[in-house]
Amino acid sequence: MRLAISSAFFFSLVATAACAQQPTASNPASRTAGTTTFTVAQPSASKAPELKWGPAPPIFPAGAQMAVLQGNPGGTSLFTVRLRFPNGYKIAPHTHPTDENVTVISGNFRVGMGTTFDRASMMTLKSGGFVTAPANHAHFAVAEGQTEVQVHAIGPFAMTYVNPADDPSAAKH
Repeated sequence: MRLAISSAFFFSLVATAACAQQPTASNPASRTAGTTTFTVAQPSASKAPELKWGPAPPIFPAGAQMAVLQGNPGGTSLFTVRLRFPNGYKIAPHTHPTDENVTVISGNFRVGMGTTFDRASMMTLKSGGFVTAPANHAHFAVAEGQTEVQVHAIGPFAMTYVNPADDPSAAKH
């Protein structure tokens, strides 16, 4: 019995000590443990209805909408954006200078890899699906139904179309 009580007391002390070493809401900036400094990022949150949607940049074909959740897609650090596409929206083969990580929020997002648009080779990602397009690796996509995806990557966000004639922003010059 004494062993059980002593063990419970010991684990309670260990847990209390461990919790005391964690950053808290009253001390979120940083803590130092030995020679290593741990920094806790300030929280950032937004609710879907509060997102500020607008037209996607002209590098996308007309019809897409975009909302920035975190960071600056034009900067050089991590960013997260959401994109909405109407049914049948097509993105021609293109590359990005950094890895592009895509999570499907709603709808069906068909994705293919390669320099030639080939519907037969595409995989269908449903809500919750995830894909990474490695840096400088050509890929393409089509939305089935109204589709929303979340993209996170290291900026700056840039798209280079395999076929320059597919670049909608070039047509506006």
